[in-house]
Amino acid sequence: MMEPRFTGQVAIVTGSAHGIGEAIARRFASEGAAVVIADLDEQSAVATAQDIVAGGGQAIGVGVDVGKAEEVAAMVDRTIEAYGKIDVLVNNAGDVTISKHFLTTDEAWWDHFLTTNLKSMYLTCRRVAPLMAKAGGGCIINMSSGGATKSHRGMVAYDASKGGVEALTRGLALELAPYGIRVNSVVPGLIVTRPEHAEPLADERRNQTVPLGRGGTPADVAGPSVFLASKDAAYMTGSTLVVDGGVLVQQRSPQVEIFPVSYYPAIEEIV
Repeated sequence: MMEPRFTGQVAIVTGSAHGIGEAIARRFASEGAAVVIADLDEQSAVATAQDIVAGGGQAIGVGVDVGKAEEVAAMVDRTIEAYGKIDVLVNNAGDVTISKHFLTTDEAWWDHFLTTNLKSMYLTCRRVAPLMAKAGGGCIINMSSGGATKSHRGMVAYDASKGGVEALTRGLALELAPYGIRVNSVVPGLIVTRPEHAEPLADERRNQTVPLGRGGTPADVAGPSVFLASKDAAYMTGSTLVVDGGVLVQQRSPQVEIFPVSYYPAIEEIV
């Protein structure tokens, strides 16, 4: 039997008490890594870590506001105290709420998104990268969005922050490569993170915009994210991995496409 891919490694995953981050953390733990469940919701972070430990994994839960340098420093110190090193940093924490038309916004709205989604990644990378460099290398994975390249209505600040995430990823990939640190980003698509809050009709309409015909799950994002930290991705840095069921490759969604899906041949018609 092959040894799990991440045995002996330590991964910090921010925003990992719930949703995509939790799925990524659990996947790392299932493949042998010791994981740090870092989240603004400390109680849920600790509970998630305890559940991983109960299942035979290694994990600790840490409360952190990644937009504050002193809290990021405390998170890193706690990780070193517990495990002695950091091999992987997954910058998943962020916010997508508070949609507003640009003409109704204020500076606080702008600052919230730029701090939560972009400055936070600067702070975590700035704290962790020197440790990785001194240890001979590591892997950083930044969670981006389709909004980095295609705009959402009502989300100017969010999209600007995610565009910054991809620029940060490329810049760090160049500057950290000589130290053996790889930096990549992941673009999730329409991911259902809390099924209990699902609205079937709205979800069905959204799913119709996805070429693969369904919304994604946190597990759909976890696999590719963990791949980026594996030896199989050892020659990848500065890349953006899109995990969206094909949404971003479309010029138009199926509802307004000039050659709709209804025109496609049925299976029995394929020659």
